[in-house]
Amino acid sequence: LTKLLFRFYDPTEGAILLGSNVGHSPDRFDLRDARQAELRRHIGLVTQEVQLFHASVRDNLTLFDSSISDAQILAVLDDLDLLPWLSSLPNGLDSPLQADASLSAGEAQLLAFVRVFLADPGLVIMDEASSRLDPVTEMKIEQAIDKLLANRTGIIVAHRLATVQRADEIMILGNGRIVEYGRRTQLASNPNSQFAQLLVTGLEEAIS
Repeated sequence: LTKLLFRFYDPTEGAILLGSNVGHSPDRFDLRDARQAELRRHIGLVTQEVQLFHASVRDNLTLFDSSISDAQILAVLDDLDLLPWLSSLPNGLDSPLQADASLSAGEAQLLAFVRVFLADPGLVIMDEASSRLDPVTEMKIEQAIDKLLANRTGIIVAHRLATVQRADEIMILGNGRIVEYGRRTQLASNPNSQFAQLLVTGLEEAIS
């Protein structure tokens, strides 16, 4: 679903419409009518697999966008409490990163957060890291998610209960279909809903 929204490929049947869902609003348009370059300037993507380049930390974070200043990068790193990580590198932003750099799942996702903050999109699609994280990294991830979703629309493939609890609406997929969708508070209060049952079971255990 997230790959369809980012137009890694288009649906073979039906259409994905963006805009108001009230009646036949003129604001609605088919996602396939949007230019990919323009679309991706307004959508940020955070995945579990973060692609790194054989380039400096600066270029890896800005994705080679020279219009982003070092001051902007440092401000975001400071906001996400990553300046100690940067200080541990021999040459700061000029330090080289390898494409096969061995980063932990938490470190890789935090770098992906930096990329999205620097791009400043209106919509964020995030596949949350499901691996067990140490408490310090877990806290940094939670804080980064809160900041990332502030004043933005977020679509999150959630693996942790804390993330689910901050959502306004919940969609549960099964066998390639939407099996349940609704307001989080309404689903949670309905004992017959799959979401309520997941809360009882424990989200991490149910989807592992």
